[in-house]
Amino acid sequence: NLLYFIPGLVSWICGGYLVSDPTLKRFFVLHFTFPFIALCIVFRHIFFLHLQGSTNPLGYDTALKIPFYPNLLSLDIKG
Repeated sequence: NLLYFIPGLVSWICGGYLVSDPTLKRFFVLHFTFPFIALCIVFRHIFFLHLQGSTNPLGYDTALKIPFYPNLLSLDIKG
């Protein structure tokens, strides 16, 4: 059922083969809000990563976790 849902969802987002006013409004609303949603997800990820510390996938001591520090956040934003 999920495989049949995806083409229907794409057809709903794109408006099928008919381009009318509601279709254009839906298209522009989705494309306008997507960057803000992505930005919120990135900031939330950075915040919780520094709040909880890293999970140390290499098995280091838990005392080596990265604490939250404003400088680390600014370095993350700068890349």
